[in-house]
Amino acid sequence: QVQLVESGGGLVQAGGSLRLSCAASMRTSSTYVMGWFRQAPGKEREFVAAITRFDGTTVYADSAKGRFTISRDSAKNTVYLQMNSLRPEDTAVYYCAAGVRIVSNSREYNNWGQGTQVTVSS
Repeated sequence: QVQLVESGGGLVQAGGSLRLSCAASMRTSSTYVMGWFRQAPGKEREFVAAITRFDGTTVYADSAKGRFTISRDSAKNTVYLQMNSLRPEDTAVYYCAAGVRIVSNSREYNNWGQGTQVTVSS
């Protein structure tokens, strides 16, 4: 079972930036795709961005385009989410996930981290 550990969450003012990290315990076929999801209180978990481990193909949710950047360091089995121009509506628990297809459907991801809180104050 792959373990995913997120870090980098915190409290930031609107317009600020944060970088989230997700370290995978091993490199297997089940981590071909690494993604970020988020869940705000009272809302369903939603897709943010994903990246393929081998060639770095990326996909973003519309809410993330132009503000967030997903990247990976294959040597470190780590994926990053650089979040700029943060808004109060970005406040959520951010989860790292691993899967085999670069899709936005959370059901396609088999391994999940414990989540890291991001709070954006207005």
